[in-house]
Amino acid sequence: MTEQPTETPVDDKKDRVRAHVFVSGRVQGVFYRASTRDAARKHNVDGWVRNLNDGRVEAVFEGATDAVETMCEWCETGSPQADVSAVEITVEPPEGLTGFEIRR
Repeated sequence: MTEQPTETPVDDKKDRVRAHVFVSGRVQGVFYRASTRDAARKHNVDGWVRNLNDGRVEAVFEGATDAVETMCEWCETGSPQADVSAVEITVEPPEGLTGFEIRR
């Protein structure tokens, strides 16, 4: 009797990536966080976004590689009222976040 090959279960976590992003420029008071949340939800990206005391916006994106890359590119422009001067991106191991929220 020969063994039948078994299906390998799909591991969604191995296909997830995480980007930790800092955005500088005129990015507070211009609906940047709300626009980020809306874009992340549109692209099925999990994570969070918040304002920092130094005037920057910090965000974490987790999801499929192409979707996270899309969000990182989106940060270069942000909301229509924003004036982005720099985006710093660090790739980190995913933590398994679910949903996307605005943190205070």
